[in-house]
Amino acid sequence: MTKVFVDTSAFYALADESDRNHARARDTYEQLIKMNLITTDYVLLECWFLIGWHLGRRQAIRFWDGLRTGIVGIVDVNEKDLNQARGIMNRFHDQDCSLVDAVSFAVMQREGIKSAFTFDSHFRMYRFGRGNAQHFEVIPQ
Repeated sequence: MTKVFVDTSAFYALADESDRNHARARDTYEQLIKMNLITTDYVLLECWFLIGWHLGRRQAIRFWDGLRTGIVGIVDVNEKDLNQARGIMNRFHDQDCSLVDAVSFAVMQREGIKSAFTFDSHFRMYRFGRGNAQHFEVIPQ
């Protein structure tokens, strides 16, 4: 089954009906629901804070409980991922991607995930592999 990484921007757009990407996120999620959706513990934490700050604690708990049902697999970040993320930050020093973005890229590479459900432009910018010739498929386009 195809694995798709779910980024904070997609989760937040799903949670916040006033977000400009909410409708696209909802439509995309409905198309992806039968796929193997994956995220990281770092994205979970980032979403918890973002949703809690903007929508309140109750919504943050609702989000967390939704993940606990198993609709999205949660991959733990390890030390090797952190080391690779630091290298990514060095290579792309002219970009303002976050630690969570860099860790997400490292985990996606480790897990062989080629697609990301995201509205974050950093997933479009990132290149990897021999000669930086590879890139992730970003959903929705």
